[in-house]
Amino acid sequence: MPRKYQEEIFIRAQSSNIIAALDTGSGKTYISVLLIKWIVLQPHTRGKVVVFLVPKVALVEQQAAFITSQTPLRVRKFHGRLDLELSDRANWKAAFEGADVVVMTAQIFLNVLTHSHWSIDRVSLIIFDECHHTRKNHAYNGIMREYFQVDPVERPKIFGMTASPIWNPKDAEGSLQTLERNLDATVIAVREHVSELLENSPRPVELIKEYYPPPDHYLYLNPNLWDTLSYFRSDNVDIPWDKLLMKYHVTRNSLGPYCADLFIYHDLRPRISQILYQMETSWKEQLGDPLTLYDDENYGTAPMDVDGVLEQIDAILTDFQSWFDSSPPSHSSSLLHSSSSPPTPTSTITSSTLTAVTSHQLPTAQSTVPITVPLAWCSPKVKALTEVLLEYYTSTFHGIVFVEQRQVAACLAKILGNVPELRGKIQCMELVGHGGGHGSGRHNSASGGARGKATVSVRADVKGMGLARQQDTVKMFREGELNLLIATSVAEEGLDFPACDLVIRFDPLHHMVGYVQSRGRARTKSSSFVIMVQAGHTAHLSRYTMFQSSEPELKRVYQSREGPTRPASPGISSDSEEGELEEDDPEDLAVRERYIVPSTGAVLTYGSAIGIINYLCSLIPHDAYTPPPMPKYSGDYAAVLELPASLPLPIDKLVYRGPPRNSKREAKRAVAFLAVKALHKLDVFDDYLLPITGSKGRSEHDADGRRLMDVSSIPEILDVQVREPWTLGPRLRMHVITIDGVDAAGLVTGTELPELELMSEGHTISLRCTDELVFDADEELEKLRMLDDYTKAGIWFCVTGRPITRLMTCFVVPLTEHNCIDFEAMQRVIDEPHGTYDWTGVTEADYDHLMVMNCNQYGRALILHNIRKDLTARSVPPPGSREATHATYEDYFVEHWTRKSRAAFVPTDCPLIEVHSLPRRPSGLYRPMGRLLDVDALRTHAAPVGLIVPQGACRRTHFSEGVYRAFLFLPRLCRRATDLYRAREARFQLGLPPIADDLLIESSALPTTNAKWNNQRLETLGDSVHVMNKYPHRHEGQLSQLRQSSVSNRTLLARAKEIGLERFLTSEGQNVHVWRYTVPEEEDMLSHMLNSCHAVQRSFPRRSLQDCMEATLGAAFLTGGIEMALHAGGALGVSVGSTIPWSVRYSRRPESSPVPPLFSELQSVMGYEFHRAVTHPSFATSSGASYQRMEFLGDAVIDLVVMRHLFQKFPNATSGQLSAARSRAVCGPTLASIAVRRLGLHKHLLINNAELSTAINRHVPLLEMLMPDDVIVKGWKYDPPKALSDVLESLIGAVLIDSAYNFERTAAVVEVVMSDILEVLTTNLPRDPVSELMVWAATAGCKRIAFQKSQSNADLRRNDSISVVVHEAVVVGPITATNLSLMNLARLCNCGKAVLERPSQTDSSVESAVEETPDLTDETEEGFATLAKQKLDEDYAPSEHEVVDIEDTEDVEEAGTERNGNAMEDCQAILY
Repeated sequence: MPRKYQEEIFIRAQSSNIIAALDTGSGKTYISVLLIKWIVLQPHTRGKVVVFLVPKVALVEQQAAFITSQTPLRVRKFHGRLDLELSDRANWKAAFEGADVVVMTAQIFLNVLTHSHWSIDRVSLIIFDECHHTRKNHAYNGIMREYFQVDPVERPKIFGMTASPIWNPKDAEGSLQTLERNLDATVIAVREHVSELLENSPRPVELIKEYYPPPDHYLYLNPNLWDTLSYFRSDNVDIPWDKLLMKYHVTRNSLGPYCADLFIYHDLRPRISQILYQMETSWKEQLGDPLTLYDDENYGTAPMDVDGVLEQIDAILTDFQSWFDSSPPSHSSSLLHSSSSPPTPTSTITSSTLTAVTSHQLPTAQSTVPITVPLAWCSPKVKALTEVLLEYYTSTFHGIVFVEQRQVAACLAKILGNVPELRGKIQCMELVGHGGGHGSGRHNSASGGARGKATVSVRADVKGMGLARQQDTVKMFREGELNLLIATSVAEEGLDFPACDLVIRFDPLHHMVGYVQSRGRARTKSSSFVIMVQAGHTAHLSRYTMFQSSEPELKRVYQSREGPTRPASPGISSDSEEGELEEDDPEDLAVRERYIVPSTGAVLTYGSAIGIINYLCSLIPHDAYTPPPMPKYSGDYAAVLELPASLPLPIDKLVYRGPPRNSKREAKRAVAFLAVKALHKLDVFDDYLLPITGSKGRSEHDADGRRLMDVSSIPEILDVQVREPWTLGPRLRMHVITIDGVDAAGLVTGTELPELELMSEGHTISLRCTDELVFDADEELEKLRMLDDYTKAGIWFCVTGRPITRLMTCFVVPLTEHNCIDFEAMQRVIDEPHGTYDWTGVTEADYDHLMVMNCNQYGRALILHNIRKDLTARSVPPPGSREATHATYEDYFVEHWTRKSRAAFVPTDCPLIEVHSLPRRPSGLYRPMGRLLDVDALRTHAAPVGLIVPQGACRRTHFSEGVYRAFLFLPRLCRRATDLYRAREARFQLGLPPIADDLLIESSALPTTNAKWNNQRLETLGDSVHVMNKYPHRHEGQLSQLRQSSVSNRTLLARAKEIGLERFLTSEGQNVHVWRYTVPEEEDMLSHMLNSCHAVQRSFPRRSLQDCMEATLGAAFLTGGIEMALHAGGALGVSVGSTIPWSVRYSRRPESSPVPPLFSELQSVMGYEFHRAVTHPSFATSSGASYQRMEFLGDAVIDLVVMRHLFQKFPNATSGQLSAARSRAVCGPTLASIAVRRLGLHKHLLINNAELSTAINRHVPLLEMLMPDDVIVKGWKYDPPKALSDVLESLIGAVLIDSAYNFERTAAVVEVVMSDILEVLTTNLPRDPVSELMVWAATAGCKRIAFQKSQSNADLRRNDSISVVVHEAVVVGPITATNLSLMNLARLCNCGKAVLERPSQTDSSVESAVEETPDLTDETEEGFATLAKQKLDEDYAPSEHEVVDIEDTEDVEEAGTERNGNAMEDCQAILY
């Protein structure tokens, strides 16, 4: 239940915007929850959200958890580690729409407003926690500036919470007015229930503890660690000595010499370990093949250029280790051997050794120093602190010591437990913020490398605490595992601590807020607040005295005011605290601008401009050898901004000059503001002021800016009406079935079918429409019933072997010599559907043509081969025959034909006849004419299986040979007619270009058809070229994102639904044992004819739509090249710009320019100028950007050319085989080998980076020696610099551009350059170890495997080791690079028995995981299992002897089993 003073504030907050000024621990957050519950019930707030803002990340989790526990509302939280990508508009919108309350850091919400993901007028209430930060350029103030731009009627309610509303005690009224003006709210305090407030928020006793100044000399080591290291200080080692010296003296003055050395030790140890590690890595790489780095024979002499300074520093740190580090002794200097003493594998730094060597973190309370620390080694300040702690210590003691700097907090936390006077009493840990420490922070450039520095710069000293560790520390303190925290200002406000018995200000107070906030942690009735002041330091003492004495008066300022007047909008005033150095000048504030994009409402301000520029630069791709592109600011009061040269902008658009301002910070903001405005006009930023339009395929618009429909409501399984020709209507069409040039039968249906021709078993079957079929009105139904009964009988005999109950939608009919329906022949079949026992008139001319049926085996069609008048049922079978096991034929027949329900009918007074089983074809699978195999073109020569039966037991049927052959091929005819009909309907209704029928059929065939006309990756590169030319000023990272948005599953699905592509997809399987071409069960013939519909209900996954979109583009490319693909893309709504050919759309007049001598030889070989194509980003020139944009284009060209080559070379390969072969051909090592071995591009590459040049020179000999088959099979072993493969891709992109976008000409160049690689490519490539592991996991059914990344050296700031974890057991690793052994994995796995067959293609769980989880990772068991399933599906390819062909026939043994032939047809895949 709320307390009365909380209700008082809550009631006043309902009527107006207020700032609740209450002490820490008084329950301000609970008041905000009451206000949230109240406001969500107000009618005018429907559809709006409550925004709860906090200044620090840790508070997001804390406040969100509290609101969730107190309300049933939907609460979402966002902070730096949880928020969505800034460009992910769709999910930002969904997140806000799906929440009632959002808790977030202020900067994230300001970003959301800046880019118009949400707006102020859609917020009902904004709560500002620790609202005293709403000043100057804090994000709180930026949010309120946007608030004031909204019409007052649409503004949300404001509720601020703070314990210290006044920053400047010398101008209390001015501070209050500024805060009230900025927040559009009134500061209030409790007036009616003050006594209750005081009871629940008691004030601590405040004490001053003086300490003596630090002495000049201590009874301590001489020389100490710093003095010893100073002798070997060298600029050749990249260590920030000056900054270390500054922090050393700060720590020494504050804590004493031991802590100062402790800080230096733990700062330098990881730096030196990092340098040694990088030197060793570089040394090993020089040996050659990375896979042999750990082989004994590859360890030679140590590098000759190891700086002796480094060795001395490492030795000194090792000597002092026992003083400062409790970890085992290290041997990090083992690398530093002389050339006469080569290291052995055991003495070299391995992963395990590095772990021991580099476990030196900055001091933490989780491990203390290894020795007792006497107070003689500590400063008088630490001695005074010890005295205070001893005085107030109890068994239930809780305390906080506030310090200013992180290294002070860490060192103090580490030594206090080892001070003899405090041993066993104090369990402490530091609590600091998230940020990093100091360090050079720069990436070594070529000039740095030229100076001979040993390594890139290292940021290895004072680390901030991660969120999880902060939470764990607070939890341990709350639960009593710790009784003392050494904290920086992060603990002053917001975090939920238990009330402390003792709070100590170890370092001086600087402002009123810090005084009030830190004191608020001591809020029990017996708490003490101790201020430590150096004796004789009157400035610090007077500041504290002023804070203490002025606080009551300051409170009276806002407690006693009655209805203070609040300005209607923010004005210009000083909101500075006392002692701040630089304020925002009023003149600067007066001339600030706002830039609003009219189409979206996105807002650019001076406060957001710098962040937007930084975001743009962060997306620019760069390799390991190129410093991260950063904007450069110069000038003082008139700033100049220089953008990275890797942005594809004219040289005059890379530099911006800002207007003069009265402060340096404002000048920097002003020039950034001008730059963003200019870049928006250049289309570098979109209308949301974002450099990219979407995140991982989740954009709301495609590359052309067209809005995409919302696909979230589309179900996973679609129920659609698919186009279908098989229907009956008032007008029937007659089609003639021709077999080998002879008209065999007719096919009647209500749709005019397209003419077609197919070949099977050496027979050519064709279908043509002749005329309309008209019946007399009075006999139409009777005739149709005859057609229906006749067709059912033929399908029963020749196709399905089972009766059909539904009405037919197509009829096979016998024809007269004039191709009219032979109703007499039909009537004979209808009258005697099983045939007749009358054999009169049967002659030898009927042999091998007459269809008969054995009455003992109904439904099995036989062909008469011979009448054996010399044999009867009582004859003796000859030796060796099937019937020779019995005395007579009769005995054999009786045994085999007798059933429980009937006796065998075996007449003995008639001759026997020889018959052949008529092979049924219950499959519609066929091969297009362009893909025929020998089995299609040649007639089957295998001898048919012969049987002998009594003539009297057989009926001869009334089906002519032509008719029953037409029935045999009917499933394939129907399937082919359906495919052609849908393809041509799609071409007409969607406006597609004249794509080849067979390719269009394949593009719309889903995997469920089992036709294996793979439609899943038929793509084109049209969008790559389009986005490059449409956005000439966007860099490669932006172009890649645009391309991804254009071809993402979401985009393709949206476009497919917009055009209704699902109406033309084929999902039916090939098997027609159950005849599917029938009238729906609930309809009769008359109603069906009157309401005929050319559609049928089908169901298939929605992901089939995006696959078929890609496949249709690929089919168009295969038919008519790039131009037809552009037409198809336009018809499908894909972002390809227009249907105008590239050569016309992007044509330009040739410009003659002198060729630099460096490139003349290469240009003479290639026939193109490619100066820009071979400029590395490190080589910044005034001529423009580097090769990265053309690399983006060349990558797509090479991909497409290689895929087309594979498709044509291996027509029977599966999609997985083609993808695997393509990946090997276009991977970095392969392209790098081509660049070096074939073209020598490393000689032409313009580089201004010594490290990259060294790496390239080291790999060139290896790449020159690699044979094509080696690089294809073992390419994964090598890791040459990416610049080598990039320059080849950019060269191909340059060829495409310079050839006026002539794709075929460019493809010819690619095929020549890659000829030896393409020649050795095969579809049966050995898997790499990772794929091998995944395939093993998928076939074994194991779902408890994952990769686990780790750090061999925690201070390297990167994961450089990996382990294989099976059922939570580490079976391999952590290792860096080795082959994975799968020998013992099965012992650990109990997921299921190893199933070596391929998993079902319809695994819905896996499919849904792939569909709904775009960011799969192999570092989780679920992600690994899904990726392994995909890998198995891709790699699975049955061997030739496993493939069952479509011509396999029905087994004629008495068991009566039937086999369906399923052809695993060739697939197609073309990448964009």
